[in-house]
Amino acid sequence: MVSMRVIELGSTDYSTLAELGQDVSWSFEPELKEEDQYWDVAFVARQVSDSEAAYLIGHVRAYCLFVEEHIVLSAAMERLYRSRQGRRYSEKNIRELLATRLKDYYAKSYGEKFSPDRLAVSPSFSGSVQLEGSVAMVLSGSFGDTMQQAAFWRSNIPVEQGQAIDFWLEYQKSGTVEIELVIRQFVQGSISTVQNVWKFSERDLRDVVTIENRKLQGPVFVSLNARGEGSLRIVALHDRYSRHGLGAFLPGGVRAVTKDREELFTYFDPGNLKPPLAVYFSGYKTMEGFEGYYMMRRFGCPFLLVSDARLEGGDFYLGDAAYEKLVVDAIEKARTWLGFAPDQMVFTGLSMGTFGALYYATKLPCRDIVVGKPLLSLGDVAANERLHRPGGFPTSLDVLEKECGSLGAAAQERLNRRFWDRFDGTDWSGRSIYAAYMIEDDYDGRAYPDLLRGMRGRGAKVVGKGLHGRHNDDTHGIVVWFKGQLKRVLAQYGEERDGCA
Repeated sequence: MVSMRVIELGSTDYSTLAELGQDVSWSFEPELKEEDQYWDVAFVARQVSDSEAAYLIGHVRAYCLFVEEHIVLSAAMERLYRSRQGRRYSEKNIRELLATRLKDYYAKSYGEKFSPDRLAVSPSFSGSVQLEGSVAMVLSGSFGDTMQQAAFWRSNIPVEQGQAIDFWLEYQKSGTVEIELVIRQFVQGSISTVQNVWKFSERDLRDVVTIENRKLQGPVFVSLNARGEGSLRIVALHDRYSRHGLGAFLPGGVRAVTKDREELFTYFDPGNLKPPLAVYFSGYKTMEGFEGYYMMRRFGCPFLLVSDARLEGGDFYLGDAAYEKLVVDAIEKARTWLGFAPDQMVFTGLSMGTFGALYYATKLPCRDIVVGKPLLSLGDVAANERLHRPGGFPTSLDVLEKECGSLGAAAQERLNRRFWDRFDGTDWSGRSIYAAYMIEDDYDGRAYPDLLRGMRGRGAKVVGKGLHGRHNDDTHGIVVWFKGQLKRVLAQYGEERDGCA
């Protein structure tokens, strides 16, 4: 099965220099066609024409273009190099590059999280255990004087031969508690033959830790050891395919983390380098990674993907001041790099992502906002879990508990006001909001009417499209309208650049 597509333009076929494996499809000087699939990696060892440069901009991943160090960049190649965030290489190290680093540019990413309900407490622990919904499990008491198992995750994780996996543990502790993470790998099909053991101390766990399986494939079993006295709050264990530092989930993907070990992921693709910057906030997703990558690539404009890996499916991009600053800083860094004006941005998102788009539009002056299935009053979303949508979206209760410390009516109102107080204090004049919504939405049925009422007399334009059904009854129809509106907004920017506005 092919997991990586490589294109090379040059005089020497590099694929003969190293053993690449059957999962790599290498194309040396192919005929370039617009209908070609995307290339995962490109090597350029000669001058390219303007049309070839334009083709590579549209068909090669950002951060995956390699240009031979002696090639003098023409204007077209400068644009290509900047757009694809190119890297230089030398002929003398190409063998090493192919043999040791190419494998980390595989096409598909994968990440998952083990939430507290997948935890089991060790029989040897005699203290108290408290489960905070799906947010965390808290162990309190004495863990003993020597390192011993305190808890373990019930599900094993499959690891292939030659594969590397990154792990990140979300936790807090108090008192004299010390911990270590222990990962044991069994031989495939065995429940007793251990072939690898990795131990990671607290010092190691300050950053992501990586296991390298240089033996046969087999599942890994993960446990948490502890000693001392106090409390240990276990939030989540994350495991992800590793790229050995080349990026989080995708080559070039950026991982940022707060002192409380909460993560934010962003991915910036400079696209055609022309305004606007489209910022896409991922919706609810249990498999970790970036949502909307291929959709945004097809638009051709610069884009930034934002992903929230907290709770089950995300925490609506809410957090303390430090966490929310990570979001703002990532957006501003991309915009500044492009040299765009502060308002030359479009904030976008679907469902959970709509909250991110509109919430951060109160912090940054983007000109346009395009959303589908808006969720704005998160306290109401949680309240609807009881009668209107029983069992439909339990993450909403975890968001309420995490952000407000309670599930009561007062907490629900505080969570609602978290958005609306910022909304009411924002200057919306000259800005446009395009929103597709479900008329019988069972998550936040008042989102669109409240949005209209809040915008009345404030100099903003609101364009809406209502579809019948509950929140998840017509996602296809919502997405079709969403993409159409975003395409129209991008076309307006093109007309302005061409002097036709």
